[in-house]
Amino acid sequence: QVQLVESGGGLVQAGGSLRLSCAASGRAFSNYAMGWFRQAPGKEREFVAAISSIGGITDYVDSVKGRFTISRDHAKNTVYLQLNSLKPEDTAVYYCAAKRTFAWVAGRSGYDYWGQGTQVTVSS
Repeated sequence: QVQLVESGGGLVQAGGSLRLSCAASGRAFSNYAMGWFRQAPGKEREFVAAISSIGGITDYVDSVKGRFTISRDHAKNTVYLQLNSLKPEDTAVYYCAAKRTFAWVAGRSGYDYWGQGTQVTVSS
């Protein structure tokens, strides 16, 4: 079992930055691939970024490439999502997710554990 708690959301102007954190508790954080997803009002939840369990291989949805960066700190059992050059269309609730896998690439689906979400609002 893994428990996930996100933090770092907030209100920011377009062009600004935020850093989201996701603290994981439980066993063997290094055995889990980690992902970030988001859900905007009236829309389905979508994949944003992921990082593999061991090799740190990252994957991003095209709309955030070059603006967002996912990273993880195994010593702190924490995964981060750095959000730069934010746009109003990035406004959403951002969720952290985890799945136990040693696959080279984390993948965009099949996540078993989810956090409660943190709100990101970007004003124009």
